[in-house]
Amino acid sequence: MKLQRTNRLRAVALGAIAVSGALVLTACGSDDNSGGSGGDTTKAASKIKCDGEGKLLASGSSAQKNAMDIWTQTYQSACSSTQLNYKPTGSGAGIQEFLQGKTAFAGSDSALEPKEVQQSKKVCKGGQAIDLPMVGGPVAVTYNVKGVDDLVLDAETLGKIFDSKITKWNDAAIKKLNPDAKLPGTKIQAFHRSDESGTTDNFTKYLNTAAPGAWKHEPSKAWAGKGGQGADGSSGIATNVKQNDGAIGYVELSYATGNDLSTVKLDTGAKEPVEATTENASKAIADAKVVGKGKDLSLELNYKTKAESAYPITLVTYEIACDKGNKKESLNATKSFLKYTASEDGQKVLSEKGYAPIPDEIIAKVRTTVDSLA
Repeated sequence: MKLQRTNRLRAVALGAIAVSGALVLTACGSDDNSGGSGGDTTKAASKIKCDGEGKLLASGSSAQKNAMDIWTQTYQSACSSTQLNYKPTGSGAGIQEFLQGKTAFAGSDSALEPKEVQQSKKVCKGGQAIDLPMVGGPVAVTYNVKGVDDLVLDAETLGKIFDSKITKWNDAAIKKLNPDAKLPGTKIQAFHRSDESGTTDNFTKYLNTAAPGAWKHEPSKAWAGKGGQGADGSSGIATNVKQNDGAIGYVELSYATGNDLSTVKLDTGAKEPVEATTENASKAIADAKVVGKGKDLSLELNYKTKAESAYPITLVTYEIACDKGNKKESLNATKSFLKYTASEDGQKVLSEKGYAPIPDEIIAKVRTTVDSLA
């Protein structure tokens, strides 16, 4: 518990950024353009190779917004001729805008589906959309139960809670996992995303893979569970969990820490329950495999891992762009920005914001692929 509170306080001290609205930064920016010291930002910015000019439009994953904030601030401090506008509309909406030709790239917390790759060929003239893993991090299960400061759950119990099969906090299954906790008979209020979300896709992949008997629904960006209450975006879930006794939900770690929410420890079968931290998420991502074909670098995560300290509910956010056929007016700026986000400096800042950097072997492939975008 002491560790959990320390993690939350540390994240709050770092300053979680508000999660609503679009980020529109101009060349002037603000006086503080860093997630750390001004000197660190200036040093990182000095290494950026600026290219392209004008507006660079992108949208999608709200999970990466806090990372995109600091990336954009640093990039804009170096590249005054480009104005980046990233709207955290959610993965589903971001992909659709990209497929409609409205944006230069999109952010998604799950890899493109085959039908989306096929659709992308209309936008990517002579090519197709590809997945570039850029941000990692744990999906934290947050809760608000009066009198309960330390909670352990497993995949089966989570599946039953979010499918309305377990409805009270003092249910026998929860008691078994928390023998020393004073669990109240409070009704469980389970909150899920009302919008299509890659976070939902990853969360339900975990439930379906690790507890197929308890969660029989196919993984999807759209919520398929029974009952529960919908909330818009990660910020909506975080707000509802914080305001309602008996609530539980799933959000990226930065949203949990930014709202000072308690997080569930997972019983994965390892010796000790695993906490949602960036370090524990990195251990899970390191076990991922590249399964994409050609220049696509989509990953397959091991949701059933029992490795010590590996947190299995982990997502990877992809930047989605065309391998060939990117818009000429935004290609240079897109490559310049993505080169920075995939760089050592771009990845280094992630852990400071509650994210997990992409492992070296994978991010090296991302850098090579970004260089080849045409």
